[in-house]
Amino acid sequence: PPRFSKHVLTEDIVHREVTADHKLLSRRLLTKTNRMPRWAERFFPANVAHSVYILEDSIVDPKNRTMTTFTWNINHVRLMVVEERCVYQVNPENSNWTEVKREAWVSSSLFGVSRAVQEFGLARFKSNVTKSTKGFEYVLARMQGEAPSKTLVETAKEATEKAKETALAATEKAKDLASKAATKKKQYV
Repeated sequence: PPRFSKHVLTEDIVHREVTADHKLLSRRLLTKTNRMPRWAERFFPANVAHSVYILEDSIVDPKNRTMTTFTWNINHVRLMVVEERCVYQVNPENSNWTEVKREAWVSSSLFGVSRAVQEFGLARFKSNVTKSTKGFEYVLARMQGEAPSKTLVETAKEATEKAKETALAATEKAKDLASKAATKKKQYV
């Protein structure tokens, strides 16, 4: 697995076919590590807390240049169900870019703690999205024979830091100019 997917233990293709309209349909079974939050571990046997089985259906549509994935867990469903749909397509403004629309649903029916479980699931999902994005970008770069580049998140963080530095420098410059202007005003009075 890519370096960003160390939590993926196994990845098996269960089914794959090309349809009459030339779409590639695939179903994969993945096993991932899945540590529960400490507060939840006391409610479940130790062997339950360590891995999760996930099904992923994907449709690659070369005619429309899209790939759609739908992913969901098939164990621990009494505790929580996490479903995700991603649609990858060519960016309409720049055909060299790929954009993704990612949607997720987290649900729990555990009486009394369903809200806490859902919030934990959503927080875990958000943190894992960054890893999966890095992994996807890594695979794309390798497929194109390039060295993996920085992720959009990393690029955005760098741009934010640079903007903060520029704003701080501008503030200091403005203070300096204001101070000089005030000194000149005193000289004329």
